[in-house]
Amino acid sequence: MDKLKVFESFVSVATKGSLTAAARAEGVAPAIMGRRLDALEEHLGVKLLVRTTRRINLTHEGSAFLEDCQRLLGEVANAEASVSAGGLKASGHLRITAPAGFGRRHVAPLVPRFRAIHPDVSISLNLSDRVVDLAGEGFDCAVRVGDLPDSSLVSMRIADNRRLCVAAPAYLAQRGTPQRPADLVHHDCLTLSSDASQTRGWAFKVPQRNTDASELIHLKPSGPMDCSDGQVLHDWCLSGLGIAWRSTWEVQAEVQTGQLVPVLEDFAAPSNGIHAVFSQRKHLPLRVRLWIDFLKAQYSQPHYWNAPA
Repeated sequence: MDKLKVFESFVSVATKGSLTAAARAEGVAPAIMGRRLDALEEHLGVKLLVRTTRRINLTHEGSAFLEDCQRLLGEVANAEASVSAGGLKASGHLRITAPAGFGRRHVAPLVPRFRAIHPDVSISLNLSDRVVDLAGEGFDCAVRVGDLPDSSLVSMRIADNRRLCVAAPAYLAQRGTPQRPADLVHHDCLTLSSDASQTRGWAFKVPQRNTDASELIHLKPSGPMDCSDGQVLHDWCLSGLGIAWRSTWEVQAEVQTGQLVPVLEDFAAPSNGIHAVFSQRKHLPLRVRLWIDFLKAQYSQPHYWNAPA
């Protein structure tokens, strides 16, 4: 028995729900498909399918075996693709999601570049600030910024990210430069107004008295303007309207050009990460693995984060 061919026939019959339809797709007679399934059930010693004149239904054992067969056939396809044409060749549809602001700047521009390398992959990109249910909504991979909640998902750190206070030179010339986090009470701070964002406030690392250690504190500064959109805060900050607490992925290019100036750097909190998050590791499709490797390679390039968005 050619087990791989039989597995393919079983998957085709199970997913199409019809012996005739599966036989037509493979270009063989329905009787041949029937004999393959009979041989498979005899080999396994269990009933996989209940066949009637109108419909084919899976038994409990058949449902479990279908999942295993689909995973096995996927791995075989990935193994074949990995060596075809002398290199890695991915195909299929890739569904990815990322936070809106980060995704616009650092994911969306990379999608066409990835497709140029892997033209047989089609891609759907979802940009949303809500935490997407990957498995429930059918996504292959998410890019997430910051600390990750505990979950059954697998994550891979693909870049570092720091949060820092920045202001335009014009603002600092007019209002002065804060020397310690407590000085923010005397400044116009540009903060997010969304109840779901920055619930713990701005993070700073401050030295503990009479020791060499430091502790992480969180402040909730205020100012005359707030907004639920981070890009608006970024634009206001560039216009000299106050101090903002932003991620390096958003402001590093302006810091390099001098449009924004970091303040309170001695108190900056430890960096968190930018992660690729996915549902499983062992059976990750080739297109997902290549996408994650591609992101990591792009983000690790010298000067990537200094380039204008």
